[in-house]
Amino acid sequence: MALKKKPVTGMKDILPKEMEIRNYVMNMIRETYGKFGFSSIETPCVEHIENLSSKQGGENEKLIFKILKRGEKLKLDTAETEADLVDSGLRYDLTVPLSRYYSNNANELPAPFKALQMGNVWRADRPQRGRFRQFMQCDIDILGEPTYLAEIELVLATTTLLGKLDFHNFTIRINDRKILKAMAQYSGFPEESFDTVFIILDKMDKIGLDGVAAELEKEGFSKESIDTYLGMFREVTGDIEGVRYLKDKLKDVLEPKVAEDLETIILSVDAVKTADFKIAFDPTLVRGMSYYTGPIFEIAMDEFGGSVGGGGRYDEMIGKFTGQNTSACGFSIGFERIVMLLLERGYEVPGTSVRKAYLIEKNMPADKLLKILKQAEEERSRGIQVNLSIMKKNKKFQKEQMSAEGYTEFVEFFRDKL
Repeated sequence: MALKKKPVTGMKDILPKEMEIRNYVMNMIRETYGKFGFSSIETPCVEHIENLSSKQGGENEKLIFKILKRGEKLKLDTAETEADLVDSGLRYDLTVPLSRYYSNNANELPAPFKALQMGNVWRADRPQRGRFRQFMQCDIDILGEPTYLAEIELVLATTTLLGKLDFHNFTIRINDRKILKAMAQYSGFPEESFDTVFIILDKMDKIGLDGVAAELEKEGFSKESIDTYLGMFREVTGDIEGVRYLKDKLKDVLEPKVAEDLETIILSVDAVKTADFKIAFDPTLVRGMSYYTGPIFEIAMDEFGGSVGGGGRYDEMIGKFTGQNTSACGFSIGFERIVMLLLERGYEVPGTSVRKAYLIEKNMPADKLLKILKQAEEERSRGIQVNLSIMKKNKKFQKEQMSAEGYTEFVEFFRDKL
């Protein structure tokens, strides 16, 4: 049987041009987030299946690449349930592994702890534009900071990075899970049905208010609750005034501090931002992960047509490991989507060193080749990138290929001229 040369569905090979941009973005991430005080960490790509299936990851838990037990522990003949066969899986995000990491190492870490984590994750998802089954995630998290300073720092760090990568006119959409719940409670929806209500609300941008109303009615909710609920969305605005409107409207079911803190986050970010973006209150923002407990946010870019990053506060996840809740908040950028957008716009990595190609006549004598090698080493010591290649018959095509790789200068060496 012939071997297959194409990668597995949902995976991809990365060519040099893309790899150059990926490396540049990763270096920019480390540099920018480092200036905000974030420290790089790393967690294993394989995680305990119990952690991955703890009902913290929402729909992603249906997409786990599960790993069979190994050696004598794998007993196919006597297995009765999946648990008899599987004990681990590939991580589907970086938040669950981070929570385990912090729980295991908290005594050796500062408080609060600002973590930067970059690494591949895997989801058995349907591949599409900007979405793969293996992809790089980049997260920053602040653990042990209960105040809104965490949200402000995360949004500022992330938007500063995007500004440095030449992104403009994007929007940070922000909401709070407590506001979501208060709106549902005020409208009279039963608490046990909140998740169903939020799943339908999350489709607002695709099906509109009428579509949301129809689906809520289909689920059997009362018309009075539906009308009250959607009436608030018709009246609320996507700014500070919208936050203030809901603070007053929901005063019997929402702590005033929730709305006040959200207002402070929006005003603070807007006052000190360095990138070209707007931050907007969006009461329809849900975020799929069930572990969020407070403010949530997403990055919306018109050129992508969807979210290219998101995050929020998850104060209860670490407590699942330790028995004691720890304040936690994180923001993840869609690394693959950011790189894809840069490639589509023909982005050139700035400040790249001069790239020079030495084309050497075939069968160059050893003593003359040594002179060329020494010359190349001298140029490299001055910061010039030098690529040595044997001259091909079709020299024109060879130069075209190297030009496409970014080489701008060509030096030809012939034995009778050395």
